[in-house]
Amino acid sequence: MSSHSQGSPRRGASRQFSKSSHEKKSKEKKPRGAAKYLQEEAPEVTAQMVADKTVGLLGKLGNQIFALSPFSQYFDDWLVNLRQTISEFETNPAIAADEQFVKEREQIFLDAEAALAEKRVTESNLTAEAKALAGVNHQIVEADKLYAEQTRERSNKRNAEVQRLSSRIRELEDQQATQQEVKISFYKFSARKKSAEQLAQTTKDLKTTKNELEVTLQNFTADQEKLHDNYEKQKQELNEKSDSLHKELEKLETDTSTAARQTVCNALTCAISSLLNRTPQPSKEQ
Repeated sequence: MSSHSQGSPRRGASRQFSKSSHEKKSKEKKPRGAAKYLQEEAPEVTAQMVADKTVGLLGKLGNQIFALSPFSQYFDDWLVNLRQTISEFETNPAIAADEQFVKEREQIFLDAEAALAEKRVTESNLTAEAKALAGVNHQIVEADKLYAEQTRERSNKRNAEVQRLSSRIRELEDQQATQQEVKISFYKFSARKKSAEQLAQTTKDLKTTKNELEVTLQNFTADQEKLHDNYEKQKQELNEKSDSLHKELEKLETDTSTAARQTVCNALTCAISSLLNRTPQPSKEQ
């Protein structure tokens, strides 16, 4: 009886050892099975997947908005990104770029460079027009200043001349009144004759001076009207030129390269689509 109870623990220990070994082996096998499962589930990169990613990048490049003028400062970097995007597409193992695709994308790149070069020239011209606008605005200020100075000079000259002639007229009128009194008071014929001659001359001088004053005022009015007309004509020409330059310079606030860049990206998207249509797709193994 004592022999039986001594043997039982050994058999229990044997079974426990066997179970622990089995669990250990099971645990060792699981990582190898999980790695194999992950390898089998990894998706294969297809040409369509690569194309879709590239088309998405082209869409972003085509819709990219440049921040500040001159917008031509961004053109070089944009072209580099465009070429890099297509280069990554072509060099992907899933893509088999044929000769037709290479010719098409190279022509598209040439067209893009030409279009952006034209935009550079346009922006350069607009920069020159900005300087021209500054010059026109300066001319407008100078025209206003000159007109004000000439008007003031003419006004001062007119006032001085009117004052001189008015004083002369008052002087002659006083002489005329005095001579009329003298003419009446003299009884001798010779004295009356001399007084009448002086009065006639004074009356003539008075009339002449009054006419001179009237002509002077008319001339000053005509000169001022002519000055004003010339000033208004010059201002109108300068303002029209300024307005025209303002309209042109509004383009500096707008990126006019957007349409050209979108056209380039759309053309590359079509070239990629055509390439996929020409490329036979590998059949899936059963």
